[in-house]
Amino acid sequence: MTPVEEFYQQIQAEADAAAVVVSKRGRKVSDKQYFTITTERAIVAYNKETDQYLRNKIYREYIDYPFNKLVENIYHTFKFSYFDIPYEDIKCEVVAFLNEKIHKFTEGKGKAFSYFSIVAKNYLIIQNNTNYAKFKRKVDTSLIDESRDLMSEVSISSYQESLKDFVDLWADWYDKNATAIFSTRKDLIVADTVLELFRIRENIEDFNKKALYILVRERTGLKTQNITKVLTVMRNDFVKMFSVYQKTGRFNDNKL
Repeated sequence: MTPVEEFYQQIQAEADAAAVVVSKRGRKVSDKQYFTITTERAIVAYNKETDQYLRNKIYREYIDYPFNKLVENIYHTFKFSYFDIPYEDIKCEVVAFLNEKIHKFTEGKGKAFSYFSIVAKNYLIIQNNTNYAKFKRKVDTSLIDESRDLMSEVSISSYQESLKDFVDLWADWYDKNATAIFSTRKDLIVADTVLELFRIRENIEDFNKKALYILVRERTGLKTQNITKVLTVMRNDFVKMFSVYQKTGRFNDNKL
């Protein structure tokens, strides 16, 4: 019996048991929750299933509506305002993103509702911030302040461009060498999360340090000391390698 077939068998057994209770008490207890433990079990079965027909069936019957409702509630709760496409398109986009991340949910590592709420909220925040940045760039820049130090601005721009190139190289290098630098699973989870933030950094440029730290903690579910230890190692590696990059203009991909 496949994981999805086992799920349906359990659902039927629970429905039969509930029917017996109703016949004895005479009234069915209503359940207004849209994302329940049944939804979580369906997601677990979906991830374990190999038969595509059964995957489609369980997704359509037990996952699609909860995902849509979750995105709807988060969107209206936080009132994201910098989207220039219809709400239904936004919802479809976020639900599609949840589908991309569904395989990353691990049974026993927290509640599915909490996990997918964070994924949906972070995605909407990133997209909203990106749209806001585009909005700001549309402001009229025809008037130039004569007091501007253009030489300094060029120097800063050059530094920023150099830093951008280095970060791309560094993130790729660290991703390949993380297992040689960190030995525990918890440390690797933190490192992987930080590297993901590096990869999408242009979309979260308006986040402050505290917000980013909270984001890492929410995504990993780990304690502060676990995160701080890994961040300290990564920060020291980054500073040393960037210093060499600035002096030589070349990325040193040798292990530190």
